[in-house]
Amino acid sequence: MDTEFISVTEAREAIHQLVAQLSLEAASKSAPLALNEVIAIEHAMNRILANDILSPIDVPAADNSAMDGYAFQSSQLQNIKQEKIKLKIVGSILAGQTQEFNLSPSDCLKITTGALMPKDCDTVIPQEFVELDNDMISFSVKAVKPGENRRLRGEDLKANLPALIAGRILRPSDIGLLASLGISSIPVKRKLKVALISSGDELQNLGAPLQKGQIYDSNRYSLQGLLKRLDLDLIDCGIVRDNPDSLRKAFIQAAQHADVIISSGGVSVGEADFTKQIMQELGAIDFWKIAMRPGRPMAFGALNAVAGKTWAGKTLFFGLPGNPVAVMVTFYQFVRSALLELNGAKLTRPTLLKVRTAEAIRKKPGRTEFQRGILFKNDQGELRTKTTGSQGAGILRSISEADCFIILHHEQGNIEVNDWVDVEIFDGLL
Repeated sequence: MDTEFISVTEAREAIHQLVAQLSLEAASKSAPLALNEVIAIEHAMNRILANDILSPIDVPAADNSAMDGYAFQSSQLQNIKQEKIKLKIVGSILAGQTQEFNLSPSDCLKITTGALMPKDCDTVIPQEFVELDNDMISFSVKAVKPGENRRLRGEDLKANLPALIAGRILRPSDIGLLASLGISSIPVKRKLKVALISSGDELQNLGAPLQKGQIYDSNRYSLQGLLKRLDLDLIDCGIVRDNPDSLRKAFIQAAQHADVIISSGGVSVGEADFTKQIMQELGAIDFWKIAMRPGRPMAFGALNAVAGKTWAGKTLFFGLPGNPVAVMVTFYQFVRSALLELNGAKLTRPTLLKVRTAEAIRKKPGRTEFQRGILFKNDQGELRTKTTGSQGAGILRSISEADCFIILHHEQGNIEVNDWVDVEIFDGLL
């Protein structure tokens, strides 16, 4: 690519194409990147499912009651001349019990949620809809419809059909589903190995006193948090100074052990920014000016295979900006989905929510902006959004206080109060 600005959409597509290529190469060589492992489901949170999981049983395994109430034959509801149904209670059945009953059409059984439906019953009237008089119940003929409040065998899942599809990022509900099927272990994709490098002479480690002109290295800790949310194997390479030999050595060592390298800082055109020079020596890297704010400069590509690497393949590389907010924005908008896709996840872009803005926002057409926003309800109970204030790329408070991105698209101009905007909620993501 040339040095002209590219759009956010173009950057995403270029990243997707290279990730797909590297994934195919890894699969064709049975590389570690493409391997699976079997783990217990209690350790499966946020892991990526490697194969489809077929249900070994029907769920539910038999017809059962969806309510606490009384089970009876729906034929009793066919007499439209009656306003009330009267039935005799001849027994009860609890969840887990298997006894059988011989019922007449005018009989019913007291039944609890999850209990097996008696063979002569097909409908349950909830207990709160009945009047109880000793061993008799009565209820309105309009209170229930034939077949209502009965769960049918296999209505949730049929045996031998997929319960979960390969590529799914497993959530707590998925793990509960697996447990309900009696499945204790599953195949998942091997965790991606990601190396983090912070570059810059101005950076100082936590716990050490700041010297004149120094700042604490916040980017590494922000990125660590973002990566831990994805449950990936993290290799922390620490701070590397603005020296070509030091950078070259750090990148080569990282490439020997990692599937992906993420660096922050050193991708602009400053005199001490050596990342571009080193990357051109070690691989095929594009240095982009992306039409976005924050996060304009970014490097992306792949390092060539290096001696000592566990398999003869390339290492994906992201060179993120140095400004703290720009690091988090570019990670979320580009890196996160690439890491998950490379690790075998099936992804779509997050759903955007349309909300009216509570304030005017200045915006130039020709770039995509990711304003840090807060969602709230106004006095009328209507959902609104506003920015967190100053939106500078170095103001971490702007994203720490936010619960969403206000996305102002490439061709949009100034936003007025009450204009509709797209927001991207990042609860559970950032």
